[in-house]
Amino acid sequence: MAEQKGKLYLLPTPISDNSIDLVIPQKVIEKSRSLTHFVVEELRTARRYLSKIKVETPIDELTFFLLNEHTPQQEIENFLKPLKNGIDVGLMSDAGLPSVADPGSLLVEAAHRNNIEVVPMVGPNSLLLTLMASGLNGQNFAFIGYLPVKPDLRRKKIRELEQRSRQEYQTLLFIEAPYRNAKLFNDILNVCHDQTRLTIACELTSSNQFIKTKTIKEWKKEPLPEINKRNTVFAILF
Repeated sequence: MAEQKGKLYLLPTPISDNSIDLVIPQKVIEKSRSLTHFVVEELRTARRYLSKIKVETPIDELTFFLLNEHTPQQEIENFLKPLKNGIDVGLMSDAGLPSVADPGSLLVEAAHRNNIEVVPMVGPNSLLLTLMASGLNGQNFAFIGYLPVKPDLRRKKIRELEQRSRQEYQTLLFIEAPYRNAKLFNDILNVCHDQTRLTIACELTSSNQFIKTKTIKEWKKEPLPEINKRNTVFAILF
């Protein structure tokens, strides 16, 4: 008789420094406390979070596997060994939901290939929170990820996205490295039509969260919002 495999738990983590119990359900905290093996995007952040929730096993006795954009595929396959041996494993993003705008999807895909049960758990996600609060089209939307870094290519991409939004009446969400937020914002104002709506959602679930939706024409009349070096989601709808 084959040994029973462990389960891969997809564990949400906070997306701000707000109180953990305000954004992470108690059942998620309890499950996170009980595990001994974790696949994480950033080791220091994961250890700090698990210390805060008072994980049952001493931190130094936990097993961590590092999964980021540089992790080779063969190493990801090795992360499945505890699961194949009947040990439950927790997958955690640096912030928010694992596998959403996060390399954790590579492990989840490998788990499905190996007939390992995947258990998603409820928690915060800045993309969906932005969509919820934007007033834009929540029936047809897409996450684009990062736009090109070079200014000319970035502006070209913004034009393409606006055209796509116009043709499909689709809300398009994207992000940027926080220190480039202001440059992206200015490019959007310079490229998009006046009637295009733009949502800026900054540091959601924190005490300093900011979220507003205005037309490009209205944004041009406003002072630059305080988004520099702050985690921000942008969304547009023509």
